[in-house]
Amino acid sequence: MSSDPRSVDRPPAALRAEALEELLTERGLVKTEVLDGFINRYVNDVGPLNGAKVVAKAWVDPDYRERLLADGTGAIKELGFAGPQGEHIVVVENTDEVHNLVVCTLCSCYPWPVLGLPPDWYKDPAYRSRAVREPRALLAEMGLQLADDIGIKVWDSSAENRYFVLPRRPAHTESLSEEELAALVTRDAMVGVAEVVS
Repeated sequence: MSSDPRSVDRPPAALRAEALEELLTERGLVKTEVLDGFINRYVNDVGPLNGAKVVAKAWVDPDYRERLLADGTGAIKELGFAGPQGEHIVVVENTDEVHNLVVCTLCSCYPWPVLGLPPDWYKDPAYRSRAVREPRALLAEMGLQLADDIGIKVWDSSAENRYFVLPRRPAHTESLSEEELAALVTRDAMVGVAEVVS
C-alpha cells in the first residue's frame, strides 16, 4: 500500500492521470497552464454549451420537448450529443410546482455529453449527502431560494441512469432566438442548483 498522502481515498484512475500529467510536464511535453485551460474549457464551456443547446431547443420546439422528456438519450442524440457517460440520460422538467435537483450519492455519475466534466462541488461528499437530507437548505446556501410551496424532487444518478434537468424558461424571453436562449442556460441550472435568469 502506498504511503503517498495524495493516494488516500483517491480512485486509481485519478492517481494514474495525475502521474501521467506530472511525467508529461516534467519532460516538457505539455504545460500545466495548457492542461488547466483545456480542462476549464471542457468543464465550463464545451460540455455545458451542448446541454444549453438541448434546453433551448426544447423551449422553442414543443415536439422536441416531448421527445426529450420521453427519451432523453434519443432526443439528445438527435442534436449530435452522445458518447460515454451519455448512454442513459433521463430528462426531468422543472415546473411552477416542482424543482428538480440532481445528485450522485455513490460517486459522481454525470451526463458528460451535455454537461462536460462534473464540477468539484458535485463530487464533494457534503453535497452528495446534503442534497438528499436537506435539499432546500443546500440550495439556499448555493444561492437558490425557492418558495416554500415549491416541492423539491431529488434524482440520484447512477451508471444505469444519469439525470438532466430541463429548467423553466425565464419570463419575457419570447422574442429571443434559440441561440440567444442557449446563452442564458448554465450548467448549474441543468443540475438543478440554479435557475435560468434573463
